[in-house]
Amino acid sequence: MKILVTGATGFIGSAFAKLAVTRGHEIGGMMLPTENPPAHVPVNDRMVWIKGTLADLPWRDIEAFRPDACIHFAWIATPGVYLESPENEKHLEWGLNLTRRLKGIGMGQFVGVGTCIEYKITNAPLNEGRTPVDPTTLYSRCKNTLRETLEAEARKDGSHFCWGRVFYPYGVGEHPARLCSSLIQKFRRGEKLVLKTPHSTKDYIYIDDLAAAILLTVEKKFQGTINWGTGVGVSVRQIADAAAALVGRPELVEEISPPEIDPLGYVVADNSRLRQLGWRQQVEILQGLKQLANQELSIRSS
Repeated sequence: MKILVTGATGFIGSAFAKLAVTRGHEIGGMMLPTENPPAHVPVNDRMVWIKGTLADLPWRDIEAFRPDACIHFAWIATPGVYLESPENEKHLEWGLNLTRRLKGIGMGQFVGVGTCIEYKITNAPLNEGRTPVDPTTLYSRCKNTLRETLEAEARKDGSHFCWGRVFYPYGVGEHPARLCSSLIQKFRRGEKLVLKTPHSTKDYIYIDDLAAAILLTVEKKFQGTINWGTGVGVSVRQIADAAAALVGRPELVEEISPPEIDPLGYVVADNSRLRQLGWRQQVEILQGLKQLANQELSIRSS
């Protein structure tokens, strides 16, 4: 299959491209004109890099690649910035333009990448069919608007559309400000951590498992909405304790009493649809944290 991948140099996009090329697919990976291909993505004739931006799409190169499918990762994701950035509205506009123009050149399968925080958060696993949608940030509202618009268009024109909701990815290659990496760095510096919401529970999915889930969704040509999560909830306290133990400093973890209430206190996928496709979790949280800690140590030593 020939797959156009936007955001192919990003954390999730590059992991997907690496796996897809390894599995024999041809990938047209979009990257900014100022970027270089990630070192961990294989260099061979099945990996084609296409330079351009969503605002000024390189249509000549895209048409020359002739994709069968597109997986649209590109979106603002800078920690501490992305949730309310005005750039989300630009990405909504760019995503609509991309999809409509790809249909115009005959591409048959579009997979959009959404977020678990499109859902109304409850104390139960989030289900694609039963859990209401209630996006509360500009990021999640723009993602949800893109989904709603493309779903409506697909019903009218019969095009193949899938919307995958990503839960909490982590692993080697993630931004150093993300939770797991930042905790490991903090404990290695000998800094104490006082948790405000120790019982906050999320669905953390290792990056390789997430890439496998997304590729399986594309290969199976799944249509509709699907959760890309493990179905297993892990608390912040569990992650902090595991990370501190890995670096030999378990005494650095404390928590306030009473704990604060996290409005996103339980964000865990019902991943029945994904499991029905044949996906199974391969990397559990402790194993994933070990790999992340080993990478962080090797960077510090180099």
